[in-house]
Amino acid sequence: MKRSEINQAIREASAAFERHHWFLPPNPRWDVTDFGLGDFAKAGLTSVNLAEQPEYCEKIMYVRKNQVTPDHYHGKKKEDIICRIGKLAIQLFSDEDSVKLQVNGAYRDLPVDRLLILEAGERITLTQGIRHAFWAESEYAIVGEVSTANDDEGDNYFNDPRVGRFSEIIEDEPAVAKLVSE
Repeated sequence: MKRSEINQAIREASAAFERHHWFLPPNPRWDVTDFGLGDFAKAGLTSVNLAEQPEYCEKIMYVRKNQVTPDHYHGKKKEDIICRIGKLAIQLFSDEDSVKLQVNGAYRDLPVDRLLILEAGERITLTQGIRHAFWAESEYAIVGEVSTANDDEGDNYFNDPRVGRFSEIIEDEPAVAKLVSE
């Protein structure tokens, strides 16, 4: 991924956060990735780690329309994904016809052959081992994540073996921010 793409993603996300009065902490910990697939518009994510503690983590994510975070699961992390602005599509995957998860605090049997669309304010609790992918159904979505301890390097298991958590960076201009992977 080119540094210029990363810089543009940070500028775009920063503008959206500001537009919606979502203020970042000083020296935010940015994470911009194309998951090693080389097409950030199709597969990518821009996020900021807001809290990174041994027992919990909080992130804010900027997700473009149809920009997929690929099919993956976590072995240790349990996470709440909260749509703050826009509409977020979540696809669940399982060998079963449905999975039982909390949506807005209430348990539901969610069919894996249908998308779950979260409107602003809605959330899903994803437990360990639940495969999922997500993308914005609106122009973009601002999405919160609150989870148990975060391990981006060791606790992301992608279904597609070509996918990697962090992108190789091609330095074509100076960085506007240091990434969590650097």
